[in-house]
Amino acid sequence: MTATSPTRTPQGVRKDLPADLSASIAVFLIAMPLSLGIALATGAPLQAGLVAAAVGGIVAGRLGGAPLQVSGPAAGLTVVTAELIQRYGWRTTCAITVLAGVCQLGLAALRTARSALMVSPAIVHGMLAGIGVTIALAQLHIVLGGTPQSSAVANVLGLPGQLADLHPVALGISALTLVVLLGWPRLPGRTGRALRKVPAPLAAVATATAFAALAGLSLPRVDLPSWRSHALPEMPEGPVLGLIAAVLTITLVGSVESLLSAVATDKLIASERGTDNRPPRADLDRELRGQGAANIVSGALGGLPITGVAVRSVANVKSGAASRKSSMMHGFWVLLAAFLLVPLLDLIPLATLAALVMAVGVQMVSITHLRSVTRHRETLVYGTTIVAVVLGGVLEGVAVGIAVAVALALHRLARTRITLERLDSGVHRVRARGQLTFLAVPRLSRVLNQIPHDTHAVVELDGSFMDHAAYETIQDWQQSHLAHGGSLEVTGRSGQAARITGADPGAAGKAGSPGGADGADGADGSHRSGRGHDARHAEGGHPGERSRRAQQRGTHQCCRPWTPWQNHCDHRAPSTRTATAATMAEAAAAEDGGAQDLSPTPRRRGAGQLASGISAFQRDTAPHVRDELARLAREGQRPSQLFITCADSRLVTSMITASGPGDLFTVRNVGNLVPLPGAESTDDSVAAAIEYAVDVLQVDSITVCGHSGCGAMQALLSSAPGVAMTPLRRWLRHGLPSLARMASRHHAWARIAGRLPADAVEQLCLTNVVQQLEHLRAHESVARRLSEGTLELHGMYFHVGEAQAYLLSEGEDFFDCRVFDTVGQHV
Repeated sequence: MTATSPTRTPQGVRKDLPADLSASIAVFLIAMPLSLGIALATGAPLQAGLVAAAVGGIVAGRLGGAPLQVSGPAAGLTVVTAELIQRYGWRTTCAITVLAGVCQLGLAALRTARSALMVSPAIVHGMLAGIGVTIALAQLHIVLGGTPQSSAVANVLGLPGQLADLHPVALGISALTLVVLLGWPRLPGRTGRALRKVPAPLAAVATATAFAALAGLSLPRVDLPSWRSHALPEMPEGPVLGLIAAVLTITLVGSVESLLSAVATDKLIASERGTDNRPPRADLDRELRGQGAANIVSGALGGLPITGVAVRSVANVKSGAASRKSSMMHGFWVLLAAFLLVPLLDLIPLATLAALVMAVGVQMVSITHLRSVTRHRETLVYGTTIVAVVLGGVLEGVAVGIAVAVALALHRLARTRITLERLDSGVHRVRARGQLTFLAVPRLSRVLNQIPHDTHAVVELDGSFMDHAAYETIQDWQQSHLAHGGSLEVTGRSGQAARITGADPGAAGKAGSPGGADGADGADGSHRSGRGHDARHAEGGHPGERSRRAQQRGTHQCCRPWTPWQNHCDHRAPSTRTATAATMAEAAAAEDGGAQDLSPTPRRRGAGQLASGISAFQRDTAPHVRDELARLAREGQRPSQLFITCADSRLVTSMITASGPGDLFTVRNVGNLVPLPGAESTDDSVAAAIEYAVDVLQVDSITVCGHSGCGAMQALLSSAPGVAMTPLRRWLRHGLPSLARMASRHHAWARIAGRLPADAVEQLCLTNVVQQLEHLRAHESVARRLSEGTLELHGMYFHVGEAQAYLLSEGEDFFDCRVFDTVGQHV
C-alpha cells in the first residue's frame, strides 16, 4: 500500500497555497516554544531544539510518507536524550542521532514499518506515560525554582527539600503559564472565539514573558549563545555495547512514535474531511525513510533527535493544511526565527518553558488510553511498563513490558479453573473452565477422584482445547467410574454434548450441539452414560430403538442439529460408511429377529430428496415448533433485524446466528449486494425489502453478511472489459464500488483480527461488506433512522472452512484497517 501523491495541476497548487501558508504559521507558533522547552528538558543547547524543528519540517516534511504529519523534537524522546547527554555528552549524542537515522533508513529499506506497529498498544501507551511522568517530575523542580536531578527517583526524593526552598517568583510565573495554557481553549464568547485562534502554548509563553518583562522580575531566562559556538557531533566515545543500546533506543522509540503519529493523523483526516479533500494515505515505509534522513541531518547539524509529533500534526490538519508544503514552510519559519528573533527569545523565562513541558508530560498519561487498556484487561502490562520506564529507562521499560505481556498471554492460555460441587439431588458436578493441558492434570485428577464411585456425575468442559494428557485422565476416570456402577454426563459449553470415548483427544475437546427437535442425546442435549454401561452407549431406551435412532441420525456430531442435512455430508470414506451402516443394521436385525438388507441406501436427488426432507420435518420438527408458528401466525412477524447475505448454499443463516422463526427478516442475493438508490440497473427488490424492514417492521438493526470463497467476488476480480452483458454481469456491476474501494488509497482496508487476508478474494469479500454498509446509509429510510438513533448497522463475515463468524468492529486499528473480530461463545 503506497501513498504516491496524485498529479497536481498548477491551478491546484496555487489553490492550496493560502491554506498551507495559514496552517504553517499556526504550527510554527506552537513549535517554537515547545522546541525550546524540550531542549531545556533534555539539557541540550537550546539551539538544538530549533535545529531539530527546522530540519523536521523541511527534510521530514519533504521526504516523509505522511503529507500532513509535522516532525520535530518530541517529548517522547526527552528522557532518552537527557540520559545520553548525561552519560556521553552532547556531541556524542548528536553522533548517536545520526546513527539512529541510518538504522531507520535500513528498516525502511527492509519494509518493516508496519512491523513496528505490532507492539502491544498497552506497552506503547505505558512507555509514553512513563516518559510523561519522568518529564513532569524533572520539570517540576524548575517550576519550583530549583534544578532537576539525574533520575526520576532522585527527583521524587529531592522533592521535599525543593518544596522547603521555594522560589516564589519562578513558581508564580509557572502558575501564570499553566493558568493561561489550560484556560485559553475555554475562553467564552465571541471575543474568546477570536482569541482562541492563537495557539494556547504561544499565548501562555507570550503572556508570562510579557508579565515578567513589564514587572521587572529577576529570574533565569533563555540564553541563546551565538551560532558561531554551536556544537557539532564528534566521533562516539564510550562502551560499544552502551552506544549500540543507545542507537537502538533512539531508533525504536522514534520510529514507533512517528508511525503511530502518522496513523493517528490519517485517522484524523478521514474523520474530518471528505474523500475529495484528502491527501494520500500515509506510506509508512517512506515515512520511516524520511524520519531517518531527518535524524541524519539534524544530528549532523547539532540538533535533537526527530520524530513525528502528534500535537503539531493535529494543529496542521485542523488549520486546514492541504499538502506537505505546510510542514516545510513551518520549518522555514523556525529557521528564520532562530536567526532573526533571538532578542525576543532571550526574554522567555525558563520557568515558563518548564511549566509548558511539564503540562505536556502530564498529558502523556492519557485517561483515554487507561480506559482502553482496562477494557482489554491489560492494566498490568500498562502499569508495569510505566513503573519500569520511570525506574529503569525507556529501553528497559519496553523490555519489561514485553516480558509481562508475554507472561500474561501464557497465563491466560494455561489458566484452568476446576471446581467440584455436590447438588441437593446428590449429583456431583465438575466444572473445568479454560484450556485443559498437562499442567492442569494433577488438579483435574484430584477433583475427579473425590467423586464417590456409585453416584451420578456431570463433567462440564468449558474450553476450546484439550491435550492428550488431560484427555487420557478423563477417559481413564470415566471408565473406572462406570465400571464401579456410577453414571455420568460429559457436556461442553452451555450443556452441549461432548464425546470423550474415541481415540482422538482433539475430538474430545470439541463440544457437540444441543439435541433439539430430532431428539438427539436426550432432552437436555447432554451425553448420558447409564449405570454400568460404556459411554459409547449413552442414550437410554431399548437397545433396538437406540440402534434405529442411530441409523436415522448417523454418528457424526456435526449432523446432530440438522438431521435431514446429514444425508448430504461426506464425512467418511465409502467403505467406512458402508461398514458403519452394516453394523447398525446388523444390530437392529439382531434385536428385531429379522434379516436386513446390508446394501447402502442410495442418495436421493431432486423431488425425492425434497420429499424426504419435508417428511422428516413434518415427523421430527413440526410437532415441536407448531405452537410457536401458530403464535407468529396470529400476531404477525416482529423480526429484530434485517439480515442481508449471499445466496450461497453454504450459508445457513439460522445456523450461524442461532435464530429461529420470526427472528430475522432475510434478504439473499448473489454477492450480498445493496444497490445504491438511483444507480444504473438498480434492482428495486432489495430497496423494497430495506424500506419494508425499516419503515414497516421497524427492525432495530441491519446486518450485511459476507462469506469466504464468494463466487460473486471471484467473478468481479476476474471480470474483463468488453464482455457481453448477461443478467449476472449486470447484477455484479453493483459490486464495482467494492472493487474500487479495495484499490483506493483513500479508504481504510479491511482485515480479520490477528491475520492478514488470505488472498485477493478474501480481501474483496471483507471490503465488500464495508462498502455495502456505505450503500445502506444512502437509502433514505436507513439514513433517517440512523439520524434518529433508532437503527444500528453491523458488518459480518463468515469463514465457511473455519465455521467461524466475525463481526466488524467500530473504528480502525493501528494499521488503519477496518477489523473483523471473532465472536467468542462467551458473548
